[in-house]
Amino acid sequence: MPAENLVVSDTETVDAVVVGAGHNGLVAANMLADRGWSVRVLEASDGPGGAVRTEEITAPGFRSDLGSAFYPMGVVSPAFRALDLEGHGLEWRHAPAPLAHVLPDDRGVLLSRDVDVTAASLDRFAPGDGDAWRRLADEWQRLRDPLLAAFLGPFPPVRDAARVLRTLGGPDALRLARRMLLPATRFGEEEFAGEGARVLVAGNALHTDLGVNQTASTAFGWLLAMLAQDVGFPVPAGGARGITDALVGRLALRGGTVECHRPVTRVLVEGGRAVGVVDVTGGLVRARRAVLADVPAPVLFGDLVGTEHLPARMVDDLARFQYDDAILKVDWALSSPIPWTAPEPREAGTVHLGGDVAGLVDFGADLAAGRMPREPFMLLGQMTLADPLRSPPGTESVWAYTHLPHRRAHMQEELAEQVARMVAGIERHAPGFGERVVARAVSGPGDLEARNPSLVRGALMAGTAQLHQMLVFRPTPGLGRPDTPVERLFLAGATAHPAGAVHGTPGANAARAALARGGRLGALYGAGIRAGQRLVYGADVREVGRERAGR
Repeated sequence: MPAENLVVSDTETVDAVVVGAGHNGLVAANMLADRGWSVRVLEASDGPGGAVRTEEITAPGFRSDLGSAFYPMGVVSPAFRALDLEGHGLEWRHAPAPLAHVLPDDRGVLLSRDVDVTAASLDRFAPGDGDAWRRLADEWQRLRDPLLAAFLGPFPPVRDAARVLRTLGGPDALRLARRMLLPATRFGEEEFAGEGARVLVAGNALHTDLGVNQTASTAFGWLLAMLAQDVGFPVPAGGARGITDALVGRLALRGGTVECHRPVTRVLVEGGRAVGVVDVTGGLVRARRAVLADVPAPVLFGDLVGTEHLPARMVDDLARFQYDDAILKVDWALSSPIPWTAPEPREAGTVHLGGDVAGLVDFGADLAAGRMPREPFMLLGQMTLADPLRSPPGTESVWAYTHLPHRRAHMQEELAEQVARMVAGIERHAPGFGERVVARAVSGPGDLEARNPSLVRGALMAGTAQLHQMLVFRPTPGLGRPDTPVERLFLAGATAHPAGAVHGTPGANAARAALARGGRLGALYGAGIRAGQRLVYGADVREVGRERAGR
């Protein structure tokens, strides 16, 4: 929409506008404010944080995290560490153990931050698996710093990938790459003899939308398992909002502002360059230097920018964008802790329920076929066990979620049936669970999206983690960078590399790109990005019919 055709009620001007106050948008805003930029963050919903929020939605005094809850990636995140969120009020807490997986026969396996405890639990399934786990944990300690820097940094990670190569040597680096591409089922067969270790890795892979027999599911299952072994599954004291409060408070100290109840309806593009945004009231916020968007790429480009400003090949690619699974989540307020019959889940903050490895394969097959799984795999969080501030003494604040097919509508009757299956699954391993329920709140895919518009049809990760939509393919085939074909418009959300989880990397990458484009060598940086985009989109970048501003 040309600027001269806009009817605006008010006009403001800042250096950068950030669309969306999720944790990625807030990380980006903080980094820009640190460099002296004036920053305005506009959020559509009633509060900041996106999926990193906490409210009392079950019963008074019971705090429920509305989206994410455990943060192994957050505690090791270079972006978070650089912002010193602990210096702004964030405090991490831990359950006695990070994770337990309960098998259908009620045997439990425990992943402890003490590797000897983990190893002993695994040896009960198959002697020798404990030593195999120790070897993996030792290797992780050698690899963790360069590997995390490579994964949680700008793309391409040339320097940090070279560090990994130097650490391992060429032959072992090649073997590591093969391992990361393995299905989690195959990795378990190669490394372990018993079901306990195998199901730990496979269950962690299902924190994404990857089926356990899909390519690269090992990468996520192994990464989360090793992080749990290393740093645990920490939670913020008082709720997930501790992360958001620290980010918002830090930004305010640097003059940045966050405005909620202010949906953006349009990114204003002039001469091929993003120059501001229009909100739902018609108010215009002009951006002297950059617009950063912490919203899903299909929403940004299809609804806020308009395909008329994009290369034709990118428009076609966006039509092929794949979201991750839908989520069905239940929060409970319990009068007392869950009465598990197995000992392992009694000390674990996160509990996996709903299958052995074969059952997890079946669960993924149901989702791939668009069926509602009859045996839902659940991720369950015992939040008061991890953080006593979450509910009154002697009680427990608990949630569980399961995956649903994303490509189909979900009727209320079948959601209610799936909730009943979830409750029955918990009762099988904790008889009397239902008697302890004081109150509950059920959030289907539509409820999650209504609360946070970025969770499109209940997709938590803003796009599939399958290999065809990662790295240079995220969100569409391109450069793997936050830069877009619209000059000075940057992707700052989880549809950009390196995808979902709460670590702030997409926001940090977008801020770095905006600073580079606005810096002393900005013209050279912009020319390089445009040259790369021409390789991806052919002549389409020129054919959009616009002159690049600021050349």
